[in-house]
Amino acid sequence: MNGDALQEIARARAEELPAAEATRPFGPDYDVFKVMGKMFLLFTEVRGEQIVVLKADPRDSEALRQAHPNITPGYHMNKRHWISLAPGGELNGDLIRELVTESYLLVVEGLPRAQRPVDPGSFGARSGGAPSP
Repeated sequence: MNGDALQEIARARAEELPAAEATRPFGPDYDVFKVMGKMFLLFTEVRGEQIVVLKADPRDSEALRQAHPNITPGYHMNKRHWISLAPGGELNGDLIRELVTESYLLVVEGLPRAQRPVDPGSFGARSGGAPSP
């Protein structure tokens, strides 16, 4: 999978999520998706390659990095709580969509209950089923 496809799959999933909005707070070279003003997804380029940066649970982050060579610590982010997805390797659309959903839900969990656009305990992958469309 190339960088364009990687970012397009992640973008399409982010656009489906309740209250998610695309912004450019760091300038025209960085697309950022936020929920209720909190970032959960960043698109950027590293050494000419388009990548996706996502929030991840630290335990999941470590396991993902061990299992997938194209998943690395978050580029210019807290390496414990963020991961980067690079093109190539065996990353597939289902995994990318799941990781975007999980990133979104981690941010939603941190919001005050009254501001949460969804219940993170029953939405998408957290409910034990497939991520919601």
